[in-house]
Amino acid sequence: MFVNLPVKDLVKTKLFWEKLGYSFNSQFTDETAAALVLGDHSYAMLLTYEKIKDFTKKQIVDAHTATEVLVALDMESKEKVDEMIEKVLEAGGIEARPAEDYGFMYGRSFEDLDGHIWEVFYMDPHYVQK
Repeated sequence: MFVNLPVKDLVKTKLFWEKLGYSFNSQFTDETAAALVLGDHSYAMLLTYEKIKDFTKKQIVDAHTATEVLVALDMESKEKVDEMIEKVLEAGGIEARPAEDYGFMYGRSFEDLDGHIWEVFYMDPHYVQK
């Protein structure tokens, strides 16, 4: 899966995600795009505004004022959720809303430098039916 997101400053955005412990696939990264590795088969393509215009004729949403998409990242534990939010705050992101604890699921969310909302959650694997 590749989620495509517009970013205003690719250099600052890459630094933000590196501070959170993430890396980039260099095969799909250049001065106009960066392939943020989220998992084995999951990526966020962080594209400059000029680059994303190659893929759409629609107006690009300013994520600081409108919601375009909510991206969720699963963590290994509640503690890992809290650790991620701490890193986000240190790297310049902001918490989007207070923590939510449903017992079987715990989540928090943040806005990155461009206002994109990322949900960070832990779900007890014993709760999920297969």
